[in-house]
Amino acid sequence: MLAAIHRLPKFSSLKKELHYPGTSARTYPWDTARLGHGRCKSTETPRSGHIEEGPNESLLFIDSMPMSTSMFVSGTNGQTDIFPLKLNFLLGLASYPFADPEKILQKLLAQLHEDQRIPAADPLNIAKRALPENISIQVKQILPRLKEGGAYAKLLHDPNVSPSDIEAALQDYLEKKSPKPYFNPFKSISSHLVRGRPWLEDLQRYPSKHLKVEFLPPSPGAEAAEIPEETLYSLFRTYGKLGDITPQPKTSKDLPKHATLNFRTIRDAIMAKNCMHGFILPEAEGGGSKGTILKIAYEQRAKAHVWREWIFSHPRIVVPIVAALLASAAVAVFDPIRTFFIKSHVTQAFHLTENGLYKWFRSQLMRANEILTFKHRKGEDAGLSAVWDDRKDDIERIRTWLMETADTFIVIQGPRGSGKRELVLDEALKGRKNTLVIDCKPIQEARGDSSTIFAAAREVGYRPVFSWMNTLSSMIDLAAQGTIGTKTGFSETLDTQLAKIWQNTSNALKELALEGRKKDDKDSELGDDEYLEAHPEKRPVVVIDHFLHKSQESSIVYDKISEWAAALTTANVAHVIFLTNDVSFSKSLSKALPDRVFRQISLGDCSPEVAKKYVINGLTAEAEDGGAKKSVPSQSREDLDELDGCIDILGGRLTDLEFLTRRIRTGESPSKAVHQIIDQSASEILKMYILDVDQTSSRHWTPEQAWLLIKSLASASSLRYNELLLSDTFKSSPGGGEPTLRALEQAELIAIVSSHGGRPHSIKPGKPVYAAAFRQLTADTVLAARLDLA
Repeated sequence: MLAAIHRLPKFSSLKKELHYPGTSARTYPWDTARLGHGRCKSTETPRSGHIEEGPNESLLFIDSMPMSTSMFVSGTNGQTDIFPLKLNFLLGLASYPFADPEKILQKLLAQLHEDQRIPAADPLNIAKRALPENISIQVKQILPRLKEGGAYAKLLHDPNVSPSDIEAALQDYLEKKSPKPYFNPFKSISSHLVRGRPWLEDLQRYPSKHLKVEFLPPSPGAEAAEIPEETLYSLFRTYGKLGDITPQPKTSKDLPKHATLNFRTIRDAIMAKNCMHGFILPEAEGGGSKGTILKIAYEQRAKAHVWREWIFSHPRIVVPIVAALLASAAVAVFDPIRTFFIKSHVTQAFHLTENGLYKWFRSQLMRANEILTFKHRKGEDAGLSAVWDDRKDDIERIRTWLMETADTFIVIQGPRGSGKRELVLDEALKGRKNTLVIDCKPIQEARGDSSTIFAAAREVGYRPVFSWMNTLSSMIDLAAQGTIGTKTGFSETLDTQLAKIWQNTSNALKELALEGRKKDDKDSELGDDEYLEAHPEKRPVVVIDHFLHKSQESSIVYDKISEWAAALTTANVAHVIFLTNDVSFSKSLSKALPDRVFRQISLGDCSPEVAKKYVINGLTAEAEDGGAKKSVPSQSREDLDELDGCIDILGGRLTDLEFLTRRIRTGESPSKAVHQIIDQSASEILKMYILDVDQTSSRHWTPEQAWLLIKSLASASSLRYNELLLSDTFKSSPGGGEPTLRALEQAELIAIVSSHGGRPHSIKPGKPVYAAAFRQLTADTVLAARLDLA
């Protein structure tokens, strides 16, 4: 740092050594044209770490002091220095083999000094500006203290000039000139005379505002005096304002005796430590008969690992805070991602079937008739066209409801195989964008909370989903409850998890409904809610399929879905259509919308004319789909005359009609195909309702009750509801016979027909083909004898 004395007279150009304690000296060519004729020599610091002073030599510590503007500088902490203290962390890298911070800083200082384009960035120039030009002194050595942000300057002066005069002249010059470091223009450089014997160490001891001053004897065997607070104040107040002086407690027997000085800033403490360490207080000033040496060291008041110990000792405070932070972070990070995936699922943005290239490729394959699987679908579509012609009024009614603003549910009820899903998705909602289909069947059949959450998330496209976290959080909550006595709040119930999924889905649906809105629309002044209420055609459609499937096992999923659907309709976010087999759906939906009248369509079996047309159209489309020209089956097959009688037995259930059509396509006659369907239905009835039912089963009926219904309906087309309840077989059931009949209706063995007032009045077979299956079962004398005896 010899360039710091660039302006001093009487010295000529020379080479100066920049020396760091604990390392070998390194020579750098400093430009010192005005330093006079003497040669300034820097010797390596002895292993002791002390700076030896010869005759007419003095030490200065050059540093910086706070100015009044420091309070306005953010992050300065009221201090600055020749070398920034914020770089102290680099010195801690010395323990790592891949880094040598001292060598790095040496090279950096040399480059800053040699690069004259930025002289203000050279720490040596900062020290240079701290020394006046009008004092005839010779600088012999400059030792930077990177760790403390300053530098020692060893001066050779005239014997007639006292060190105190040099210090006074320097302080007067700095007060008037006020040079500033480059990295903080709001601070000024300060300098004080070193009165003690400083120790230049390279230990990992970093500056602090707290100084521990120990009182030591000047020689072994001597006794050191205990310095009073007044004397310590007069000695150290020169270097900065003191916050407190804490003497050693009288009861303490620790040796040597000591006191603690608390400075207001770290910079003042650094100056005091470097100037007063090793100072011998004479007897005249209260240092005892032989004087007292002041040994000064930084004292770190912060307790090691204080935050870690506080965190582990206050779990009741920390754990809820951590849980809240994690939840907030999860909401902030994952909720926008999940909303995006839900919107993509609804719009089918990433679905292959909606890709334009895929559509073109598929149409070309179908046109060339190279994909055989498409033929079967064509036959199905042709057969269903007859059904849709018969149900045209229902389709138009659904479309009209979707254009109205009424905030209520649309319920499509009908037995399995009646074509509810095809009616809504393939016909009523054909070509409509933003349609979300939720199938309750996989959600209800999932086992465990994690599986239920995953199934619900998959239906709406909610991802990422961490369903396994629910189990882990429950374990953490249980462990915390056993240790601290309270729950952490990490775990969430199934209700809470499902509510989050539905809430994110609501947000995504609302964003989709408002996507087409523009600022220049005629109703742009309307709010979002008013806009959606005025434009029901913009709302997405939510189709909830298999509603109340196995609802007797658990109703929590259906309760949450009903509440969420009610919120969607009342807020005008989306239209909701329920598809259900359960005739008692109103009980569940009325809990969510108790003051609304549902819009309902009940689907039954097709009439015999429509059923026959369905089969004929399916067979005709299959014949036309062949490559060569074929005759129509109604003209080429004589066994189709049996079709009228077969349909009378089979009924108008679409699934049974499709099964019949497929069998006739394979070459079977209609009568043989119907007999196969009856045999299969009889086997299903025997297995599901009679043979596999025991006392430990979860089913709510006995084989005797099922057999009574089968035997009675085999001889009659319908039974009186109340008359059956009064029979001994049903009257003895727990809770009466009505729960048993409702359970059998849910299992689709029977169908309960209600009057216009809603009162059940008769019982019929669950499917038209079951009537023939019942007669076939009762014709089995062995089976009938066994069950009659039971």
